Amino acid sequence: MRVLIKGGRVIDPASGRDELADVAIAGDRIVGIGAKAAGFAEAERIIDASGLIVAPGLVDLAARLREPGQEHEGMLESELQAAAAGGVTSLVCLPDTDPVLDEPGLVEMLKFRARKLSRCRVFPLGALTRRLEGQTLTEMVELTEAGCIGFSQVDVPVPDTQVMLRAMQYAATHGFAVWLRPQDAWLGKGVAASGAVATRLGLSGVPVAAETIALHTLFELVRVTGVRLHLCRLSSAAGVALLRRAKAEGLPVTADVSINSLHLTDVDIGFFDADMRLTPPLRQGGDRDALRAALADGTVDALVSDHNPVAEDMKNLPFGEAEPGATGLELLLALALRWGADQGQPLARTLARVTCDPVRVLGDALGSLASSAGRLVEGGVADVCLFDPSADWAVTPEQLCSQGKHTPFAFRSTGMGLRGRVRTTLVAGTIAYDRR
Repeated sequence: MRVLIKGGRVIDPASGRDELADVAIAGDRIVGIGAKAAGFAEAERIIDASGLIVAPGLVDLAARLREPGQEHEGMLESELQAAAAGGVTSLVCLPDTDPVLDEPGLVEMLKFRARKLSRCRVFPLGALTRRLEGQTLTEMVELTEAGCIGFSQVDVPVPDTQVMLRAMQYAATHGFAVWLRPQDAWLGKGVAASGAVATRLGLSGVPVAAETIALHTLFELVRVTGVRLHLCRLSSAAGVALLRRAKAEGLPVTADVSINSLHLTDVDIGFFDADMRLTPPLRQGGDRDALRAALADGTVDALVSDHNPVAEDMKNLPFGEAEPGATGLELLLALALRWGADQGQPLARTLARVTCDPVRVLGDALGSLASSAGRLVEGGVADVCLFDPSADWAVTPEQLCSQGKHTPFAFRSTGMGLRGRVRTTLVAGTIAYDRR
C-alpha cells in the first residue's frame, strides 16, 4: 500500500530530525520524508497528522505474550493488538511460557503466528537452561537459528554459579547475549521490598542486597567470559551505582528499567493493593529517583513496559498470594512522556529511550532491521507511531486491548491521569491500529 502521512511533526531521535513534514510510504518502506515526499501524489491512503507527533514505532524489550500455554491470561492476538494500540511495533518476548521456549519448534511456531497477525514484530528470548530449571544448558545455536535473539532465565535465578559460568562461556563463544534480572536465589523470595512499608504491613521483604549481590557475581562472570550481558528491570539506587561503575570500566553491559519502578514506590501498595504486586517489587522513593536520573543520563539504556498480563482470579487474592505482574504495553508511551516531562527531558531524548536506544541494545540480533528499526529514515522499514502529545486520558480496565486488565496505573488506584495517546500505528507500512 502507498500511504502518505501529511502535516505531522516528524521526530527521529536517532538522527536529530524534528520538523513539520510529510512521510511517504510504499510497501513496507519509507520512500520520502519532507521535500522527498512532496511528489508522492498517488497515495492509496492519506493520513492527516496535523497536531500529531510522527515518531518511529516503539521498541519494547520486555513483554510476556502468554502463548503458548497460558492463554487464559493472554492470547497472542490480544497482546499484539495491545502492542499496536500502544505504538509498539517491535517487542522482545520472554521465554517463560508453558512449555518454556527451550525448543526450536516452539520458537518457530511463535514467530510464525506473530507474522500472520502482522500487528507487531516479535523477537523471542530463548531459555538459558532447560525448563528454566538452572541445571542443563539449552541448545543455544539451534534456538538462535530458529529466531531467538538472546537467552534469559526471566525471574528464575541460577543458584549454581558453575552453571552460570558455563552458560556465559558458551554464549560468549558464539556471540550470543545473555539477558538476566539480577536477583539472588535465596534473598529474593519475599513479596515486597524490605523497608518500613513491608514491616508495617507484615509482608515478607526482598532486600536491596538481593539485587546487588547478584550484580557483583554477574559482573565478575562478565569479566571472566566477556559475554554481552543485558540487565533486566533494575530496581535500586545501589544497583544503579554498580551498573555505572561497570560501564565506566568498559564491561559489555546494558540495562533497562520498567515503567513500574520508574513511577511508583512501595508506599503505593497502600492497604494491600494486589495491582501493586510486581516483580521486581516497588522500592523506596530514593530508588525510584535514582532510576529516573540513570535513565536520563544514559546509565540505564532503555525503558520497558514489563508487560505481564495476569488473569482476574490470580489477582483477586491476598497481596502475598496474588500473582505478580501487570499489563503495560498500552501505557509505555504515556509513561515515558510523563518521565520525560518530570525530568525536563527534550521530547526527542524521551522518545529515544523507547525507540532507537532499545535497538542499540539488540544490535546485530535484529539482522536486516538493525539499521532502520526504531528510526524514521528514507529507505528504512515503515514502522511508525502517530500520537497526540496533548491528549489526556485516565486508564480504566475496560479500555485496554490486553486480555490482562490489571495495572497499577488504573485511575482508581492512583488517581493519576496520563498525557499522550497513540492515534495510529503502522507496521511494515500496514496500518495495525487506528484510533481516529
